[in-house]
Amino acid sequence: MTRKTRGPARPPARAVRLARLAIGPSTLRRPSDQVEGFLVLLLAAAFLAAVALAPSFGERLYQFQRADAVRLHPATAVLMQAGPSDNYMTSVGEATARWRAPDGQQRKGVLSTLTAPGISGAAAGTRVPVWLTSSGQPQAPPVSAVDATFGAVVLTIAAVLGTAIVLLTCYALGRLAIDRRRLAKWTSEWSLTGPRWTTRL
Repeated sequence: MTRKTRGPARPPARAVRLARLAIGPSTLRRPSDQVEGFLVLLLAAAFLAAVALAPSFGERLYQFQRADAVRLHPATAVLMQAGPSDNYMTSVGEATARWRAPDGQQRKGVLSTLTAPGISGAAAGTRVPVWLTSSGQPQAPPVSAVDATFGAVVLTIAAVLGTAIVLLTCYALGRLAIDRRRLAKWTSEWSLTGPRWTTRL
């Protein structure tokens, strides 16, 4: 027996059918219904695009935050004076320290609680971790991999939710404008049809 060969599989036509139901011609569908259907399809496409693009933005944020960890060099500094107290009232505290630069030269300078948070409450002679540039200048510690991942995930979720809120707001405003046009048209048509009904009664 010979088997019947099937032709190439046709792509699912569900999306096409939905589009026809929303904006296709119909004797029962008003022009305003077609406009509303087109608006729904447009906003749905925009939301799907946002869902597809949001992870790439999160990945870029992760790479940007982790870039500092690549260009900075970990080192150890020795405090030459006591660091600011733990209950330091101002936003930034400072302490003089010395450290070895990536090129091997000894450096001396001022560390702040921004570039070296470990100086808070530390006594003179304490060894604190610092992050240095290639020229030996202290910089703020880079974001850890865990924090960078968490920030990327939060950004992705926030982007999707923010897009959803914006699109829902656009739909609500568009629906309000469409309903007003429907009401105005109904009022206009009733002004012509209504007197005929009242005359018959």
